Amino acid sequence: MTVKGALFDFSGTLFRVESTESWLRTVLERSGTVVPDEEAARYARELEEAGALPGGAAPLAVPPPLEELWRVRDRGAALHRAAYTGLAREVPLPAPELYDALYDRHMEPAAWRPYPDAREVLGELRRRGVRVAVVSNIGWDLRPVFRAHGLDPLVDAYVLSYEHGVQKPDPRLFGAACDALGLDPADTVMVGDDRRADGGAAALGCRVHLVDHLPVDRRPNALRAVLGLLPDGATAS
Repeated sequence: MTVKGALFDFSGTLFRVESTESWLRTVLERSGTVVPDEEAARYARELEEAGALPGGAAPLAVPPPLEELWRVRDRGAALHRAAYTGLAREVPLPAPELYDALYDRHMEPAAWRPYPDAREVLGELRRRGVRVAVVSNIGWDLRPVFRAHGLDPLVDAYVLSYEHGVQKPDPRLFGAACDALGLDPADTVMVGDDRRADGGAAALGCRVHLVDHLPVDRRPNALRAVLGLLPDGATAS
């Protein structure tokens, strides 16, 4: 296999969202909502258990009324917002406007940090002539996150589920990414953190490389393994 293109997942692969407590405390402070520290910590713990932070922990259990919405949440912007604010509303917060404010906060570039080796790996792939696409199950435009962190010039295409109305592991989303790069799937590798969702690329003939979804400070160099898929000094041209 000659790797000419690399498809990267977003959350948990190239970037990691802030902690649930940071997410909540930022919104509480902005809204002027004052709660005791122990109460804020309890809210954060309950929101995490509910899976209310997109890109954070998965729900311990999805409430039955939200099950169908949760299953298709990444197919549209309105579905995504409804699913995650619905989970957040399982936690009684001091003011009703906090639920939408929390959702809005998670879309801000400041809520995300790139993994330490993301810039190095994307830059080296570009130097070697390997084309890069970001393929994400998401309900909002993540391009501003890449621009704010200086990684946008290293990405050739963005293929986002809500813009296509289809979500991973559906092979059509990976096919759209390969088409955007002008490459045969057999010449690409999909790099992600979810065996089921990102593993769907294998149905097209893409190679799949998985990394662990860990906090940024606990995963300093997992992406560098992608460079090992290319011969030393090789280019994809």
